[in-house]
Amino acid sequence: MFSKEEKIKISKAVEDVLLEINHPEMTNERPEFNLHIKGKEDWSWADIEPNWHYEIKPPETSEWNEKSREILSNINTH
Repeated sequence: MFSKEEKIKISKAVEDVLLEINHPEMTNERPEFNLHIKGKEDWSWADIEPNWHYEIKPPETSEWNEKSREILSNINTH
């Protein structure tokens, strides 16, 4: 559903909030999470992991995810 760049941006925001909260049960670095986001359709979803995971294995990408915003914007303006 999201492009690689969008996944990294979402992951950064979640990481920042988790670290800012500074909860005693959380690690002070490299928070661990898996965020599952559901889109409008059953086939539209994304799994977001911490950015430090992406250092080991980049976020999954697809040609559709990288171009979908541009394609859907063109459809919705006609």
